[in-house]
Amino acid sequence: MSRSAQIWTSIVTSLALFMVTLDNLVVTTALPSIRVDLDASLASLGWTVNAYTLSFAVLLLPAAALGDRLGRRRVFSAGLALFTLASAAAALAPDASALIAARAVQGAGAAAVLPLSLTLLSEAFPAGKRGLALGIWSGVSGLGVALGPLAGGAVVEGISWHWIFWLNVPVGLVLVPLAMLRLRESRGAARRLDLPGLGLAGLGLFGVVFGIVRAEALGWTSAAVLGTMIAGLLLLAAFVAWELRTPQPMLPMRFFKSRAFTATSGVSLSMFFGVFGSIFLLAQFFQTAQGYSPLEAGLRTLPWTGTTMLIAPLAGILSDRIGSRPLMAAGLALQAGALAWLAAVSTPDVAYASLLVPFVMAGAGMALVFAPAANAVLSSVRTSEAGQASGATNTIREIGGALGVSVLSTVFAGAGSYASPQAFTDGLTAALWVGAAVLAAGVVAALFVPGHRSQVAAAERIAIEDREELEQAEAARASGGAPTPAGATPAGPVLA
Repeated sequence: MSRSAQIWTSIVTSLALFMVTLDNLVVTTALPSIRVDLDASLASLGWTVNAYTLSFAVLLLPAAALGDRLGRRRVFSAGLALFTLASAAAALAPDASALIAARAVQGAGAAAVLPLSLTLLSEAFPAGKRGLALGIWSGVSGLGVALGPLAGGAVVEGISWHWIFWLNVPVGLVLVPLAMLRLRESRGAARRLDLPGLGLAGLGLFGVVFGIVRAEALGWTSAAVLGTMIAGLLLLAAFVAWELRTPQPMLPMRFFKSRAFTATSGVSLSMFFGVFGSIFLLAQFFQTAQGYSPLEAGLRTLPWTGTTMLIAPLAGILSDRIGSRPLMAAGLALQAGALAWLAAVSTPDVAYASLLVPFVMAGAGMALVFAPAANAVLSSVRTSEAGQASGATNTIREIGGALGVSVLSTVFAGAGSYASPQAFTDGLTAALWVGAAVLAAGVVAALFVPGHRSQVAAAERIAIEDREELEQAEAARASGGAPTPAGATPAGPVLA
């Protein structure tokens, strides 16, 4: 691919990614205004966040599969268009029910954008040279997540809550035609859509994620939570059994035989658990315990977010040179140390200067994981399988994020409350210690990722298999036959 095409791909995918990741948390600071304006109940307010999280996490894997079958650029662009239309609907929502429905549709559009943005970007750069691009992509992703509360606070204070959604519309209207004109179309190796796999994965993930997001409100042992989670896990077990026997699986189970893929998935799960849960509570700490406005609270998290954006491109470049393992292990260790530091020093009147160093540590730690994790996953699969791998790893990390918010909120509620600044701080401290422990477990997972030599050898082997697959496809077209599906014969890659 030409240099110009690579630049356009980086710009379009990164801007689209920023828009959809920003909406993960942008609504949180607008909830008080929405409650007053729409006369919404506490349960309705919760669902304005949960509806997005639920549809987003559940549809990531199916959306990636649809992109492989129908065309990645086409599905990516359709997801952008859907997200843009849903943003306008959310801004115009006359009541809480309409807002919740619009947020669910927003999540569905975002589910098509996130995994396919990574796939389209990885296709634009050859293995060994995609580190910088993945670093920028990762920095934008982290910035979008962490700037959500700040952007929401600024818009709500300066204009109104409607504009946190209206701002997406002009961006989407520009990006959709750019995506259709500037991105190259591609498809996965599968020639048929795995409909049973889509159904089992979608319903199974719905059960698991629904149980997670409702656990805080209903209790982890409630019949609704246990019932949906058990049903979801049974459906996911049926999904695995089906994928093992179908000739063209939506998610090849052999991915999980790869140490690189499996260990990196564990890293992503643990990091998003700690990051999402912690940011969710820390953004409220400055407002609830220290009395700052939403905008002032968001500004105080900038050392965290700004560090992520600055270091992520460098981490991407380094992952090409020294491998992903040392960077991910160091990143998770920095984050675990940062949360432990914050838990040790947090008091209702703690000076902001005491929080500055751990915030920078946490931001640097996030940056050291994002791009190397993406690089490790994409280096372990064929180019034609990048969409499947991206959908799987993004689903895992979003489940980690939902689990982190729910579990840490439960820990918070058990040790503290919103009754007073001290009660809030007590709950926050307990939750941060749990987040630090999960991130420390992620360090152990990172140590199982293959080293740089193994990663390079795997990438070289997969490059050879990519060429062989392309030659087989060209020969099949020349003879009028159908190409052999990737992974359907013993020639499938043996992953490192």
